[in-house]
Amino acid sequence: MSVDYRHPLRLGLLLTPGDDGPEAAVERARLGEELGYDLVSFRPGSSGLDPWTLLSWTAARTARIHLAAEAGATGGTGFNPAVVARAAASLDLLADGRVELVLGAGPGLDEAIDVVRGIWTAHVRSPFSFDGEHHRLAGAERGPAPAHNIPILLTGAPDPALLHLVGTKADAWLQTTGDGWAGVNAVIDQAAVAAGRDPREIHRLTHITGRFTGAPERWISALLPLILDQGVSTLVLATDDPAAIHRFATDVAPALREARGEIPRSERVPSLNVRRHRRDGIAYDAVPESLAGTAIEPGDAGYARVRSTYLRGGSPGLVLRPGTPGEVAEAVRFARTQPVKLSVRSGGHGISGRSTNNGGIVIDLSRLHAVEILDKATRRVRVEPGARWRDVAAALAPHGWALSSGDYGGVGVGGLATSGGIGWLVREHGLTVDHLRAVEMVLADGTRVRADEEENAELFWGVRGAGANFGIVTSFEFEADEVSEVGFGQFVMDASDTAGFLERWGAVMEAAPRDLTSFLIIGRPRLGQPTVAQVMAVVDSRDAETIVARLQPLADVAPVLDYSIQVLPYEAIMNAPQAPHDGQGEPVTRSALADHLTPALAGDVGRLIAGGLSYFFSIRAVGGAVADVPADATAYAGRSANFQLVAFGANRRALDRAWDAMLSHFSGLYINFETDLRPERLHDAYPDAHLRRLRALKRRYDPDNVFRDNFNVSPEPDQARSQSSR
Repeated sequence: MSVDYRHPLRLGLLLTPGDDGPEAAVERARLGEELGYDLVSFRPGSSGLDPWTLLSWTAARTARIHLAAEAGATGGTGFNPAVVARAAASLDLLADGRVELVLGAGPGLDEAIDVVRGIWTAHVRSPFSFDGEHHRLAGAERGPAPAHNIPILLTGAPDPALLHLVGTKADAWLQTTGDGWAGVNAVIDQAAVAAGRDPREIHRLTHITGRFTGAPERWISALLPLILDQGVSTLVLATDDPAAIHRFATDVAPALREARGEIPRSERVPSLNVRRHRRDGIAYDAVPESLAGTAIEPGDAGYARVRSTYLRGGSPGLVLRPGTPGEVAEAVRFARTQPVKLSVRSGGHGISGRSTNNGGIVIDLSRLHAVEILDKATRRVRVEPGARWRDVAAALAPHGWALSSGDYGGVGVGGLATSGGIGWLVREHGLTVDHLRAVEMVLADGTRVRADEEENAELFWGVRGAGANFGIVTSFEFEADEVSEVGFGQFVMDASDTAGFLERWGAVMEAAPRDLTSFLIIGRPRLGQPTVAQVMAVVDSRDAETIVARLQPLADVAPVLDYSIQVLPYEAIMNAPQAPHDGQGEPVTRSALADHLTPALAGDVGRLIAGGLSYFFSIRAVGGAVADVPADATAYAGRSANFQLVAFGANRRALDRAWDAMLSHFSGLYINFETDLRPERLHDAYPDAHLRRLRALKRRYDPDNVFRDNFNVSPEPDQARSQSSR
């Protein structure tokens, strides 16, 4: 009786490095990739070369072919499954998800599988412990998580105990001969069913040995029964002969692939481990074919890297990772049919943390990260939402251009460029949204549109300050500024007189020429130590005298404890190391815009900091070119403000109480730094006239409020309070 486990056919190579040197073996692997082989593995030969080291070099010299890493028998001298797990995961990360791990039969194999998989569970925050007969770990560090779900292949003499283990725990069985598959499959399948697994989870591989001579038809007729009748999905050709490698790929492989046919991804069965971690309310089996291959579920190895954001811990039920605007549209159409929350993520650095959730769907745009120069004459550039601002700065620097875009290069383009964008050049060149000339977006119904000042002009107005409410922007077209090297000053200052310090700094910034932009940070006071402020400033000039002249008034604000002044390319300021996105809990922040740092406001801020309610308090200077744009020109409305303030706290209720008492000082709110979900914040961010226009846009483009996990503008005013808690 024939069996079909619905696996696509793969062809592999088993290479044995000889005396012709390590490069020759790697070149044969590269030849295999060029000829369409799917898998390569090395076994020890007369050269004495280590197969794992060869695989590492092969990973660097190839781009597509998978790498089967053989760890040997588990009972061998020096075998340590935790070390093997980390080595395999590290190689998988370097190879962009192409590693498969082969474990040989031996004492403790059952335990070794558990240890390997336990080390890979990097999303579990507690240390990993294991107390077995053959392997023991006490409080081992988990991770790294591999780039993909590394399949564990078992190999050895096909005795019933080993085959039973394949059925209960392994992802595949590698047989060194092509005989006896009917009995092998029966044992594996029975064990799988008894363990609650689907036998289709388990792949079957076999080595093909012998001299490749005679007519190709003879090989085809001998191999087809393995594929069509015995359920073998991977044939591994054991040869080092380049001619045989080439001949098999050109004369035999096409007929085998044609006979097997295409297997839709929807017919492939995920592992039991993946299925048992699925969440209610999501139709996982209905995920579009184009998205299924890159989607990440809670049971997947890569989940640890996508579950949380910079400041917020998350546990989404599904992360979709589209790579084209068309796939974004498919993701939206699928997500809107699911009765769970939908979040959209560009970079995941947003202070509000709204790009993750618990149990819902996240559309992660990180694969859309291109930066393209459209027109050098007009400095027009096209940027996709998943790009980071440091990537944008690096791409524009060779042309002598820059875009003011926040103060940290690890921020994603999409979230910042739809809300405002207060960056190091804001007073000289304005907000990021002020340089936006057009967008392409996917709306709530999956429709793709373009918006600019002439086409869908009202939508374009709303995108520049409230864009997350109306759709997903898949590309931005900006007009960059001409920017050469800049002066970058960093000061550590005594801010013991916090109110006086803030008042003096604010006065300096309001009086400063536009080519100076400054931000400051004050932390929670430490017992017995003066309150310290970090003041950073950028001067849009490379001239040393100009830089010093601009920075001197800042240095006179308070005693300077330390400082540094540099002349740097703008891209160097934006090229900061990437902060880990491993947030926990819910971020607690309050945000505001203020026209002036008045004595009353400075005094209230000083008391807030002295009372320990904010462990991180920041003010960004705005004003200048931002105020040149009419207040009704964009959805971003805070054009009169000279300062943007944000306080980070640990106690939601305490920070809200203190901040609410300060509301009379403020003229607006910057949405990207606000985590208070009370509907009153919407009125802080948008004047009534703006809000009426935004609600009209929402009713037109997203009447069902599909895009609500953001600083939400509900279609109707009475929906605001109920939606804020969903």
